[in-house]
Amino acid sequence: MTHQDRTFARPNEPTVADAMTRSPISIAAEASIGDAIARMAESHVSALAVVNPHGKLIGVLSTHDVLAAEAETDDDAALELLRRDTMVRDLMTAPAITITPDLPLKEAALEMEYADIHRLFVEENGRLVGVVSMSDINRAYARQR
Repeated sequence: MTHQDRTFARPNEPTVADAMTRSPISIAAEASIGDAIARMAESHVSALAVVNPHGKLIGVLSTHDVLAAEAETDDDAALELLRRDTMVRDLMTAPAITITPDLPLKEAALEMEYADIHRLFVEENGRLVGVVSMSDINRAYARQR
């Protein structure tokens, strides 16, 4: 899903490109949930871009997705099975909602509010180029003051 309405930033209005993190951390859809947990912990992120073998964004795996699945396990053995045998594609949210780098930050914040999500992945010409979170947006506006 992509932001459909093309809204361009006015002069001096911050855009997604001004606040986004470039080269977001990604993981293959075929990776195990255990590998995803390790990647999130090592990278200090709360979500991963899920990509197909060609590097195309196909979904998002967040800590919320993982914790919800873990809450359904009955014991340590089931938890270990989940982490070892469940693939990222089985828990990811798809499709990912994407935006473009030239979108005004205000519009990105509204998009997150409407979708009740904490981050948006940024694509340019069909290529994943970044991720912007509510924290990034808050920081960008705080720097302006």
